[in-house]
Amino acid sequence: MSTPAEATHTEGTAAGAGGLRWLILSVTVIVLDQLSKWYVLQHLTLAEPVHVLPIFDLTLLHNTGAAFSFLAGQSGWQRWFFTVLALGVSALIVTWLYRLPRGQRWTGAALALIVGGALGNVIDRMRLGYVIDFIHLHWQDWYFPAFNVADSAISIGAVMLALDILLSRPRPS
Repeated sequence: MSTPAEATHTEGTAAGAGGLRWLILSVTVIVLDQLSKWYVLQHLTLAEPVHVLPIFDLTLLHNTGAAFSFLAGQSGWQRWFFTVLALGVSALIVTWLYRLPRGQRWTGAALALIVGGALGNVIDRMRLGYVIDFIHLHWQDWYFPAFNVADSAISIGAVMLALDILLSRPRPS
């Protein structure tokens, strides 16, 4: 069984538009994110939790900040800052995908998840002025900040990318 890093470096090295095929995964993330947000907007009331499991609630929340509501209490400038930041990072990642050698599946999937998540949240910011969060995990009285499908995709993609970088380092002889 190969490591994620080994799996990404075993096939051809031709770079080019082939890496853009990963954008199908990005679009899938965006669609799932927006459909899930549409569903919770139709079925949940703002800030009223629906208990699903002892550690999991669905709670419709509006996040005007970034991850973990960072800068949520600001006057509104953060909406445009995070939108421009996400669009800029997404453009850089799409360029990276374009240049990505064909065999780097792990890296391609990681980057595509990050782009899909970033753009899913950009859609909310542009359309609503805030991001819709609804997945709310907790343990007894401790609550993890609410998040959504886009946030999950960004987190999974970032972990995959970190693993790829760590596992692809040359090992000392």
